[in-house]
Amino acid sequence: MKIIVIGHGMVGHKFLETLAVENATHLDVTVLCEEPRPAYDRVHLSEFFAGKSADDLSLVAPGFFDKGNVLLKLNARAVAVDRAAKTVTVGDGEVLAYDKLVFATGSYPFVPPLPGKDRKDCFVYRTIEDLEAMLECGQRSKTGVVIGGGLLGLECAKALRDMKLDTHVVEFAPRLMAVQVDDGGSRVLRKKIEQLGVTVHTQKNTVEIVDGEDGTHRMQFADGSHLDADMIVFSAGIRPRDELARECGLTIGARGGIAIDNSCLTSDPDVYAIGECALWGGQIFGLVAPGYEMARTAARDLLGVQSAFTGADMSTKLKLMGVDVASIGDPHASAAGSRSYQFTDERKQVYKKIVVSDCGKYLLGGVLIGDAAEYGTLLQMMLNKIELPESPEFLILPQGDGAARPALGVDALPDAAQICSCNDVSKGAICAAVCGGAVSIGDLKSCTSAGTSCGGCVALVTQVMKAEMKKQGLAVNNHICEHFAYSRQELFHLIRVGQIKTFPDLLAAHGKGMGCDVCKPAAASILASTWNDFVLTPVHAAVQDTNDYYLGNIQKDGTYSVVPRMPGGEVTADGLIAVGQVAKKFGLYTKITGGARVDLFGARVDQLPLIWEELIAAGFESGHAYGKSLRTVKSCVGSTWCRYGVGDSMAFGIALENRYKGLRTPHKIKFGVSGCTRECAEAQGKDVGLIATEKGWNLYVCGNGGMKPRHAELLASDLDEATVVRYIDRFLMFYTRTADRLQRTSVWRDNLEGGLDYLRAVVMNDSLGLAVELEADMQRVVDTYTCEWKAAIEDPETRKRFRHFVNSEQADQNVVFMSDRGQIRPATIEERQRKTIPIVVARSA
Repeated sequence: MKIIVIGHGMVGHKFLETLAVENATHLDVTVLCEEPRPAYDRVHLSEFFAGKSADDLSLVAPGFFDKGNVLLKLNARAVAVDRAAKTVTVGDGEVLAYDKLVFATGSYPFVPPLPGKDRKDCFVYRTIEDLEAMLECGQRSKTGVVIGGGLLGLECAKALRDMKLDTHVVEFAPRLMAVQVDDGGSRVLRKKIEQLGVTVHTQKNTVEIVDGEDGTHRMQFADGSHLDADMIVFSAGIRPRDELARECGLTIGARGGIAIDNSCLTSDPDVYAIGECALWGGQIFGLVAPGYEMARTAARDLLGVQSAFTGADMSTKLKLMGVDVASIGDPHASAAGSRSYQFTDERKQVYKKIVVSDCGKYLLGGVLIGDAAEYGTLLQMMLNKIELPESPEFLILPQGDGAARPALGVDALPDAAQICSCNDVSKGAICAAVCGGAVSIGDLKSCTSAGTSCGGCVALVTQVMKAEMKKQGLAVNNHICEHFAYSRQELFHLIRVGQIKTFPDLLAAHGKGMGCDVCKPAAASILASTWNDFVLTPVHAAVQDTNDYYLGNIQKDGTYSVVPRMPGGEVTADGLIAVGQVAKKFGLYTKITGGARVDLFGARVDQLPLIWEELIAAGFESGHAYGKSLRTVKSCVGSTWCRYGVGDSMAFGIALENRYKGLRTPHKIKFGVSGCTRECAEAQGKDVGLIATEKGWNLYVCGNGGMKPRHAELLASDLDEATVVRYIDRFLMFYTRTADRLQRTSVWRDNLEGGLDYLRAVVMNDSLGLAVELEADMQRVVDTYTCEWKAAIEDPETRKRFRHFVNSEQADQNVVFMSDRGQIRPATIEERQRKTIPIVVARSA
């Protein structure tokens, strides 16, 4: 069966993903995408201005179109549909046949038909190409205006503000977000947005755009006033892209939109329509979640699986310019007999309202501005028609007497309750996943996709997970091992608050037994992070793992690798020569690492102090490649040498590596510092990444390569170097305090209930009041740093442990190598057994 999908936006791609989940490999699918790139995340489009690239926003998983049965055609605009012949004509003249056709053409921005709308530097806010043009204009502009004060208009205003423009929002209606928010909520929202530096003009009807005096343009309003600006962006609503459907004779609504039934079929039984181009029950749905539900419905119906789209809840929760905004159900109390409860705190600028039925038993809607903590509870009460408490006003009123606010226990939710609307994940699906072994947020995201889109449901997902774990008799704890009834985070606090300096003291105070291979290295790491004592003093050495015990990485043949630190990847010619001489003297294998350092392999344990002595004499120190600590800061040459560089990434990268070297963390960490957005240092794949822009540094966190690569997320943008250091201090110490043992920053981030917003609040806004303490802890580590190699070779007792046999100075004769490509490598068992092959014995130096 041949399927043609016209449009490859978010909804079109969800249709393809649903087919993939249903294993519909028997279908021959062709996707016509008029844009030059595959589907990307339009919900987070404004993050493009904060440093995210088109690749970052992509929704297409690597290899998705390599499966053979789905063909994506880019820059391929459908220009005609012949329903009788069942063909689609593409802009280049190609004619494609179909058995089933899917319209996923989306919508286009509405631009009021006023004189001057087509002037240069007047934009719409829809595609990445639109944003690229806005960025170019922003570099030569001072003032920007958004026409439209709805959801997308306020997102656009944030983008203009991120470009450091004097930003204005012009709205025809008497309030912002007129569809989602009532008068009271809009007043609070307006005050908060104006405090952020955006000027709001309501009840303004733009009649003409002409040349300006204080800017490129002048917007003339119907009341005789005007506003000058250099850039104008239209965000005055959307209209369905239904022109092709109209031309081929499909039924179209009176105000536009392709009419569909509950199966998302149009008036032609072989043609579907999904997303913002579709009209169901006289309504166009402008949110992504209903579009996703249409996509799932159409895909399943096409495969013969019973499915129906029966409308969608238009509730939404988001952050607009950092302000929590939530709208639930019927926020305007339009239902007959409905009553409302409202709470306003003008000092804190918080507005909350709930709408209840005439009988007072059921929630019909609500508005939350400035604090949307109750959104999850209220939404589930409305969706599942759960009876309200006797005094529903206390659901939104602050609790002054210390009593707990009435809340909805997750046990009250039916299994069919939709927890994640973006990906259609029910409570029952989450519970089933827990029973199948998914007992962390990261596991649940992987197997159910809950919380992987907008992230607004993660807190509720966590509650459901923990409730189900308890019901199944699973221990809802994260004790580090049987010797300590505490999590790693709890152990960290016990050590810090109790001033505990050694593992025996920790075991005596808070543990039992002798300890094990789990708790000993974990405690050793915490002790090193907290007090930064030398790890090979007798009391500390006993609890180190093998790598830390010998300050090197053990290899498959029992030898060790040695990695001297080269901050930022910079090394002098003399330094390179010295490393080469050491390698030659001791007969070591040499390789450039992925972190831009030189790795020396094949050192016997008795050779390690001798090698370190020569490297230290040449000006090197330990690279900590053996520890769960800062490994490398990868950098490009930046503005020092590169013609594209806008920031001195070399100097900053070196400074950062020298600051954080030696810090013990729950898992290894890596940095990247790029001197421009060409990103040669791959900073967006690191635990901490920095990219220079014309306005400062963009700070990314929680990325990694390896077995499960994860793209880093933008924490903050346009920072000066002092602020970057302050934020990294806080971030690293918060991670070091709160992560589980051997938990990478990416996994730690995925398990934070508040997600990136919570992390931003802690690091940037000091929401926990820990900033000063975190910075002081980091400074203590910086001030007490010593090279561990140097400390080891200078202490006679420590040097004694670097030998193969406790009762002999003899070297291990089982360490043998083969010669290969001019260097050594470990001999295999077969090669050892074949006597005629020349074997290189490790040098004694």
